[in-house]
Amino acid sequence: MTAIEFHYKLISLEHDLHRFAYKLTADKEDARDLVQETFLKALKYCSKYAYESNFTAWTYTIMKNTFINGYRRSSRQNTFNNSTNEDFSKYYGVSSDYYLPDSEYSSKELEKAIDALQEEFKLPFKMHYEGYKYQEIAEKLDVKLGTIKSRIYFARKLLIDQIDK
Repeated sequence: MTAIEFHYKLISLEHDLHRFAYKLTADKEDARDLVQETFLKALKYCSKYAYESNFTAWTYTIMKNTFINGYRRSSRQNTFNNSTNEDFSKYYGVSSDYYLPDSEYSSKELEKAIDALQEEFKLPFKMHYEGYKYQEIAEKLDVKLGTIKSRIYFARKLLIDQIDK
């Protein structure tokens, strides 16, 4: 299959993909975004497509997986706000206009504990909870993926040890 044929097949699926995306998202704008993301991924990974397989099923699978990953990411962001604000309480979804005395105290303690981490642990830890994937953190910090995973793991352990004291 040539690149032109690939693009033609992809574009011919646009209407059906919009309908499927709308069923997944129940929102027109989100459905458009999902179709665009699906197109982008299909074009990016066209070399991974096995030409003897079902193109439509391959494209729908990309869309379904993109939607699932986006849903997981958004549910995580409901807990951890994807903000660059340094107020750590915002990472935990605590409303800034409503604090319980004990939650304000614990958020300050968490913020101190995180700030006390060594920079090699603190930066990957904060980036991970801002919503970055391990691979994205590794690329941005120019560090191997396994190193990033272990640094985030050790940052968690250090924070647990500091909080338990």
